[in-house]
Amino acid sequence: MISKALVAASTKPVILSILASGEKYGYLIIQHVTEISGGSLEWSEGMLYPVLHRMEKDGFILSQWRISENGRKRKYYSLTALGRAELEKEREEWTAVHGLLSRLWNPVSAPD
Repeated sequence: MISKALVAASTKPVILSILASGEKYGYLIIQHVTEISGGSLEWSEGMLYPVLHRMEKDGFILSQWRISENGRKRKYYSLTALGRAELEKEREEWTAVHGLLSRLWNPVSAPD
């Protein structure tokens, strides 16, 4: 299981990445995270919705209430232009961190 601190730190880039493929409602985001992570990340609605509200306040996403295919009223979330720019920034930062950790954990041995 992934630590709570790492889950919290990765929430924004994960949400932005998921919404980059198109709008989704909250429960679908939770299902997507569980599926893509192979169950190693398990989000709850109580964790997700405050993050979505903060991201909307920050201008990274927009929400819109709509009626779904099954007739239920759902709030759909989508990326804004600012959100796409933030996703690129997050991607660069996480790639740099990943590269650093990869070099630390798998050092290239120096020639003899």
